[in-house]
Amino acid sequence: MRTPIRVITVEREYGSRGGEFAHDLAARLGWRLLDSELLTSAARAACVPEEMAAKYDDQLDPWYYRYGKVFWQDSVYSSTVLSDDQVFDCERMYTLIRTEILKAAQAGDCVLVGRGAACALAGQAGCFHIFVYATAAAKRDWYTKAFPLKAQQADQELAAHDKRRAAVIRRFYQQEWCARGLYHMLLNSAIGSEAMITAAQGAAGLLMTAPESAAKV
Repeated sequence: MRTPIRVITVEREYGSRGGEFAHDLAARLGWRLLDSELLTSAARAACVPEEMAAKYDDQLDPWYYRYGKVFWQDSVYSSTVLSDDQVFDCERMYTLIRTEILKAAQAGDCVLVGRGAACALAGQAGCFHIFVYATAAAKRDWYTKAFPLKAQQADQELAAHDKRRAAVIRRFYQQEWCARGLYHMLLNSAIGSEAMITAAQGAAGLLMTAPESAAKV
């Protein structure tokens, strides 16, 4: 028998409104939504301010930091070696987030947004992975309304944000962020939130079925 779906991950292009879709989907299903909550949990586990974790979201540590870290963590080069749990950086944060993702999946009944959740749970029974995309025009329109003072930079900012997300996934999961093989469903947000929710519920086997009609007399 097919394992019932109890976890849905939603990855999304920046500006595709995939985050809004995930929020609406979680509300429709009555499930927990874990989006920025993943950052909050990572910050709490590391005993650092939430604002610090937020700054590392969809980011990589600079190359010179990663290069230097190899040396100061090596006892040959440093007399004072800090353990991993004494350092908070992008790598540490995503390690903690992955732990939170696995814990949430074990509990079930949740919608996880981004942060490599589809990679962390790839191949795991009971999980359904969705990628939300949009046309360049739709994303540009969203960005212009959200950031009117930076409207002229819309295309560059949209591309840069997705490039950072892809780099994070490549670094921590050795996967291509938008690889179709990672996902069970690709959704174009142009069809609207309601149609997206219905499609996702149907594909994941989560549509409420109406009770059978009474037998005819």
